[in-house]
Amino acid sequence: MSLIMRLLKISFSFVIVCVLAVGCQMVRNSGDGPVQPTTSDALRIATYNVHYIILSKETGPWSVGDWDRRKGPLDSAFKEIDADVIAFQEMESFGGRSGTDVNLTLDWLLENNSEYGAAAVGNPSIFPSTQPILYRRNRLELLDQGWFFFSETPDVIYSRTFNGSYPAFATWAMFRELRTNKTFRAINVHTDFRSQTNRLRSIKLVAERIAPWAASGETLFVVGDFNARLASDPVVMRRRFDGEWPTDHYPVVADFVLSHGSR
Repeated sequence: MSLIMRLLKISFSFVIVCVLAVGCQMVRNSGDGPVQPTTSDALRIATYNVHYIILSKETGPWSVGDWDRRKGPLDSAFKEIDADVIAFQEMESFGGRSGTDVNLTLDWLLENNSEYGAAAVGNPSIFPSTQPILYRRNRLELLDQGWFFFSETPDVIYSRTFNGSYPAFATWAMFRELRTNKTFRAINVHTDFRSQTNRLRSIKLVAERIAPWAASGETLFVVGDFNARLASDPVVMRRRFDGEWPTDHYPVVADFVLSHGSR
């Protein structure tokens, strides 16, 4: 056997082992069972891509009719997650070029979960509406919020990504935990699903933007849809609700306890 063939065989075996390891980790941390209850001192952080709704479509995938089918299961999933902070991606009712301030998903969840407030939201002309962060109002106080785009001009709203593709961005919100008076920020990202170069440059920008916050001792949670697969400790909830899939992504949930040094 030639040296090249041996190297190829070794490389292939290594890839198989890695794939199996990642798969086992995902299965271990995932499933169709209920999410375990959190402890009183833990802060539950979650992220969930809920897919756009196309307002001009009455039927078919991701249409208004499709939303009517999915909205009950999505609310059931939201209640099952039971997060203190949950960052959403693709939470937009898309109205086409004319734009719209309608957000069926956000309005539905807030209407049916009055204990939650919405952060990282605002007038769509000055605040991108697709990535709100919902939070439990009896536990957290919203202190500040903002956004930046994954672009050469990150402070220009709706600016296109580094290679000129559709806009992608991060939103963030700063909270104070009412019981302990500790503060933290949640940074909600959604990177390009096609271009690895865009993803890497986007994450580099996130690192640059949050560096001053980290240097000042803030507690930071960077969450969202990274469009990359890597085994880790968060639980991925993979099951139907009321017999339906609420969206085309799984929610990811993790519990944290803020340290005594948290600001």
